[in-house]
Amino acid sequence: MKGSYVTKFADLGLSPKILKSVEQAGYETPSPIQAQAIPLALAGHDILGLAQTGTGKTAAFGLPLIENLLASGKRPAPKTARALILAPTRELVNQIADNLRQYVKGTPLRVTTVVGGVSINRQIRELSRGTDILVATPGRLIDLIERRAVDLGQSRYLVLDEADQMLDLGFIHALRRIAPLLGTPRQTMLFSATMPKQMNELSSAYLTNPKRIQVSTPGKAADKVRQSLHFSPQGEKTELLKDYLDAAPDGLALVFARTKHGAEKLKKHLEASGYDAVSIHGNKSQGQRERAIRAFKSGQARVLVATDVAARGIDIPDVSHVYNYDLPEVPENYVHRIGRTARAGKGGEAIAFVSATEIGYLRQIQKLMKLDIPVAGGERPAEEKPAPRGQGGGRRRGGGGKSGGWKGSRNRRRSAA
Repeated sequence: MKGSYVTKFADLGLSPKILKSVEQAGYETPSPIQAQAIPLALAGHDILGLAQTGTGKTAAFGLPLIENLLASGKRPAPKTARALILAPTRELVNQIADNLRQYVKGTPLRVTTVVGGVSINRQIRELSRGTDILVATPGRLIDLIERRAVDLGQSRYLVLDEADQMLDLGFIHALRRIAPLLGTPRQTMLFSATMPKQMNELSSAYLTNPKRIQVSTPGKAADKVRQSLHFSPQGEKTELLKDYLDAAPDGLALVFARTKHGAEKLKKHLEASGYDAVSIHGNKSQGQRERAIRAFKSGQARVLVATDVAARGIDIPDVSHVYNYDLPEVPENYVHRIGRTARAGKGGEAIAFVSATEIGYLRQIQKLMKLDIPVAGGERPAEEKPAPRGQGGGRRRGGGGKSGGWKGSRNRRRSAA
């Protein structure tokens, strides 16, 4: 579907009550995905939306969903949910719920979250009252269904957000168990940043005559992200990162590492070096992750080290720099990572550190994005193959003394920093 040029939320068919919520949330003009999706969703169509992160998808499905729930005038029965939103990570569930709670202020609608890593008994108690909108990760929702804590038979709306990430994380089997439990007829909206082959199969299975919306090319970064790369041996990346952090002392920096162990080790090193750093990864409890994000969002910590579990779940408009300390093995994840900056109309920097063993990953990223990322420093090394998983302690060394082209790479970056 081609883009529409609606410039006011008032032109999208939303009621005065919802328009007031939009205004209070600070929204001025609808984004392209909102301008296209909201009228179609209000009309009851199933929707297949392709849009990168940071484009306003939560309002695109959340506002018409709230509008339709209010129009029905119904209240949820105990242990039921009138609408279900599935997302792949705890962070994204919480982000979606926070936004929805802004939109439902002044209405009787209730928003409930269900994620792993927190007390399931508390969630059972909350669900016992029933809820209008349930936002959940698939795994914990399955646990609650098995305990008969929630009945989805009254759910007439299903939203799958970041559906490609759900596929990557292996949630397809959970989705196959959950979807048949919802009531019919229902409206289903599926949003994804990319469209792998399995996504077409998912769409065919769960959507009925969907309206397809695409507001950006898969693999295309946000326009205001300034990308660059710096070649560096793996063993010199930490010092290189500190150079960059020192060059932008007032910024909020999001640093992506490939492994949980690597993220925590890097965070501890930065802390020991005097940087206000926090970390989130799969070994952290839900409470630890939420505290880290709060500290980062408030500016109390100016460096957040994360694995890809958080690549799509962080919505912090003031992130000024994203550092790919390790390049991701899946090229689409690079796009999601750098989409954490240049949000809400602001600009941002995305810098990738590339070792000899990551040249292949860089090649796949540039192929996906159809561009050559500018080189800010270092010399391109001869490509080395990554060590097989489980070998070499997970630490990949680039070049070392073999290539000679690394010497002085940190100094050469200064002019481009």
